[in-house]
Amino acid sequence: MGEAAKSTRDASETRLGYAARVALYYAAMCSVFGVAMPYLNVWYDWRGLTVQEIAIFAAVGPLVRVFAGPLLSFLADRHQAHRHVLIGATWVSFLAWWLLSQSSTFWPLLVCHVCVALAGSAMMPLAETVAMAGVRARGLDYGRMRLWGSASFIAMSLLSGMLVARQGAGPAIWLMVIGAASCVIAAHFLPRPDADGGAASTRKPLRVADALALVKSPVVVAFLIAAGAVQGAHAVFYVFGVLHWRGNGLSDAWCGALWAISVIVEIALFWDAGRWIARFGALGLLGIGAAASIVRWTVMAFDPPLALLVPLQVLHALTYAASHIGAMHFLARAIPDQQSGTAQGLYAVTTGGIAMAIANQIAGATYTAMAGKAYLFMAMLGVVSLLAVLLLRQRWAGGQVGGAAAGGVA
Repeated sequence: MGEAAKSTRDASETRLGYAARVALYYAAMCSVFGVAMPYLNVWYDWRGLTVQEIAIFAAVGPLVRVFAGPLLSFLADRHQAHRHVLIGATWVSFLAWWLLSQSSTFWPLLVCHVCVALAGSAMMPLAETVAMAGVRARGLDYGRMRLWGSASFIAMSLLSGMLVARQGAGPAIWLMVIGAASCVIAAHFLPRPDADGGAASTRKPLRVADALALVKSPVVVAFLIAAGAVQGAHAVFYVFGVLHWRGNGLSDAWCGALWAISVIVEIALFWDAGRWIARFGALGLLGIGAAASIVRWTVMAFDPPLALLVPLQVLHALTYAASHIGAMHFLARAIPDQQSGTAQGLYAVTTGGIAMAIANQIAGATYTAMAGKAYLFMAMLGVVSLLAVLLLRQRWAGGQVGGAAAGGVA
């Protein structure tokens, strides 16, 4: 009985160690995002780039990620080297951020910016691959690992905001460099893959044909549409939300408070993700996120008063967090382990690249012409997501999809 108790305790400590290491990496990675998203372009402006040059940087970064993300994720799958590729990407990212801090003219800055985007295209999807491997093999709670990324993001956003307010945009780059350095350290502490009795060494290498079969799968296509549309529907809010609130007379303090509310409820849902996924399942959470998206953006289109803005921001827990948790658990169940990195790369490039780029174009055109009514087009994306979820329910029987060769044994 004592040996059984010791074995249970050891297993629990091992699970806790795995989760803590992944959580540490999420926190390090998102600390960079928390500074770069609000202040990188501000730093470029401080460095002397023109508006046109900054626009080029803004366009090049997503373009690099669209092509590099799936490719690097596929290579990590092919060589069963998710952790090693991730460590390499963090080193490239750190060196690129440091060189960026030392550069002052257009072309050196652009080269460094491309290298940052190239490395970043692998960092999130491979981190998600490592995290979900722990969910499958050890029964870990994904949300309780991922929430530390959200907490780090909001903390660094607040810290960088105070720093820029006091000292200008110049020092902000050093927060990004320090964050990138912390990513290198955290990546080296990421858990190694669980031993699988040698099965991994006898698997056939993943082929390009296997990856293409994944892309062509009707189930995967429906999933990418569902996930991409619900995340892309945030475009008007992300780009114009605060500007629109300020135009309607809302104070900067309340704008900041509303953003903080959305992140706090996001963290709260991540903390309780295990219960949500057990109750509603992966597709249930995706569907809830899509339905909440329709409600949230439809009401936002009619310039609601502050009393309604607070609960609408609370819905961020569903439109973003619930959708993302559902997507992660769908990928964990539907995609063979050998293709998990490739699938994560496709998810990342769809939600953060292709879908967001399309939604941003819609947002720019509609907000210019219609102001707050542009949110109605985001609600339509919520409808597209919900319809794709319903189609997915019909097409997916709950098993794995992907080519047989991907899961074969040599």
